[in-house]
Amino acid sequence: MWPKRVEINDVGPRDGLQNEKQPVPAAVKVELVHRLQNAGLQHIEVTSFVSPKWVPQMADNAEVMAAIHRAPGVTYSVLTPNLKGFESALATRPDAVVVFGAASEAFSQKNINCSIAESIERFAPVVQAAHAAGIPVRGAMSCCLGCPYEGEVPASQVGYLAGLMKAIGVDEIYVADTIGVGTPRATQAALEAALAHYPLERMAGHFHDTYGQALANTLAALEMGVWRFDTSVAGLGGCPYAKGATGNVSTEDVVYMLHGMGIETGIDLDALIDAGVFISQALGRKPNSRVATALLNKRAPQSAPA
Repeated sequence: MWPKRVEINDVGPRDGLQNEKQPVPAAVKVELVHRLQNAGLQHIEVTSFVSPKWVPQMADNAEVMAAIHRAPGVTYSVLTPNLKGFESALATRPDAVVVFGAASEAFSQKNINCSIAESIERFAPVVQAAHAAGIPVRGAMSCCLGCPYEGEVPASQVGYLAGLMKAIGVDEIYVADTIGVGTPRATQAALEAALAHYPLERMAGHFHDTYGQALANTLAALEMGVWRFDTSVAGLGGCPYAKGATGNVSTEDVVYMLHGMGIETGIDLDALIDAGVFISQALGRKPNSRVATALLNKRAPQSAPA
């Protein structure tokens, strides 16, 4: 039984833009958020409060948050990897904060030099501080379907990570295929492992399209009743572990599929495509969305036959 309505969280302004090599002006980021909320997005991941030494693209985090004209009913979330980041974020009044952990021990060691369990312990003070401030915490679980260092990640590791997040009080989790290698049955196995710790209403899918599997994996999640997903307008965000490959699945492609299935999203697809065109033009390229490409071609005036 398909869900009748799906909640989309657009991560383009944060996850999509964070690895761009060229500077993206704060005003452009703010305009992107405004265009997304005007298109009907009610959940937007705006920025991250990390050291500008590591992610210089997000150095304008407070400026961006301060400039947004907040729309009623819209949730604006930010990534806060440590307590210092959370304390900086708190002044900007986020509606939710995001912490992250990997389902792969190799990925955790290579990226933050500690085990999965140790990484989650580091987030415990962030969760406590957020709850004390009345702010819900989302847990992004990366590498749930594959790791660039150790290959396939067993579903049991996903369950292990979900259990650790539950233990420190994370309110909801996102099962992420960070490098986009997952396929439908593996996706369902990962979700089933996470369901041992979190109910469906506190779980979301975050699928990358590196190998062209994101829509299939979204469909596999829908079959299980999952109704919340992360996507990225215009397919913003590459995959740093697969050179030249696409990263986040485009919001436009997911919305088109859902609407075609009779599933409501509350999103105006044409306005969403316009938002994708806006940010893509600002970056000097075309939207990385097949749906956007097809519908933009239909919009273009047709030349008369010879």
